[in-house]
Amino acid sequence: MEKPMTKAGKIDLKAMQKLVNKKTGLNVAHNLNENNPTIVKEWIPTGSRWLDSITCRGRHGGIPVGKITEIAGLSGAGKSFMAAQIAGNAQKMGKFPVYFDAESAIDPGFLESAGVDINNLMYIQAISVEKVLETIETLIDQYEDTQFIFIWDSIAATSSEKELESDFNPQSTMSVKPRIFGKAFPKLTIPLANGQHTLLLINQLKTNINVQNPMAALIEPYIAPGGKAIEYFCSMRIWLTKRKSKASYLQDDTGLRIGCEVKCKLQKSRFGTEGRECTFKILWSGGAAIQDEESWLLALKSSGTKRLKLSGAWYTLVDKAGKEMKFQGKQWKAKLQDPHFRQTVLDIMDEEIVKKFESEGKNFGVSEDD
Repeated sequence: MEKPMTKAGKIDLKAMQKLVNKKTGLNVAHNLNENNPTIVKEWIPTGSRWLDSITCRGRHGGIPVGKITEIAGLSGAGKSFMAAQIAGNAQKMGKFPVYFDAESAIDPGFLESAGVDINNLMYIQAISVEKVLETIETLIDQYEDTQFIFIWDSIAATSSEKELESDFNPQSTMSVKPRIFGKAFPKLTIPLANGQHTLLLINQLKTNINVQNPMAALIEPYIAPGGKAIEYFCSMRIWLTKRKSKASYLQDDTGLRIGCEVKCKLQKSRFGTEGRECTFKILWSGGAAIQDEESWLLALKSSGTKRLKLSGAWYTLVDKAGKEMKFQGKQWKAKLQDPHFRQTVLDIMDEEIVKKFESEGKNFGVSEDD
């Protein structure tokens, strides 16, 4: 076979790329200076500015397009709501959401309250793990000009075909789904990246009962089912928990629960600092939304920025020009209504949190590493 060479005797990269792609039958060879599939070009906002700021460089973060992301959480922690907000934000970016529902329980009104246009969404009942994966593969193959965001709610509640056909003994099918994921995710990784599609996995957190190593359970009290494939092939894993006490719930004047306070941990990220945490509120009714503005003050304090000072009961916020704005903690929400004050806060969140990341000697490039 004739080697792809230029007249000067150098390797012709375009000819080599064409040769490799023809041989494999897939678009797998790339010139990294022209079309690098490892670079994340777009990020879908999560609905929480603080969370977005810790996912990647503190700027324009969120869920990476072209990658696999997991959102796992305890029951009632807001997993599905965050997924719905991400779907609505993805639509605004021109993406098409495909929602796989394992429990046939999603409410159209719930999706609309999160900002989703249900007339521009495909809802699919998740019959089995195999059918979901086959459907994703088919849609990617058949709709080349569409950028999808696939939301799978949830992988824990979706049974494999073997589980559906077997008896109720869990031992007989215990490792079936992890094996399926171990085969499927490597197969999907390249088509997702090349087509700029996003796969968002919703998962359940379970109590870590490690009989052989009780100390491990104390260090990491929760685990997410699904096996090592999810742990390895997800570029980002976001875990949601809430306090076990009643204080974690938000109530209206009548005592009716209308939301909850959520603690969010970046369990894994190939783009930011693993282990970083943030908090926000999720309102289920009365204009359902993720609200994290009250937590921005905590974000600034945790960043160690010198542009926020505390003296007694008074805070001083300093803008880029050196102008000082004084306030008390109880005035925080009211002060955020001032556009200049609000923009100063957002600038600090975007810039100072990044500086803290970089000072810790981490690699915050947008290309993935192992």
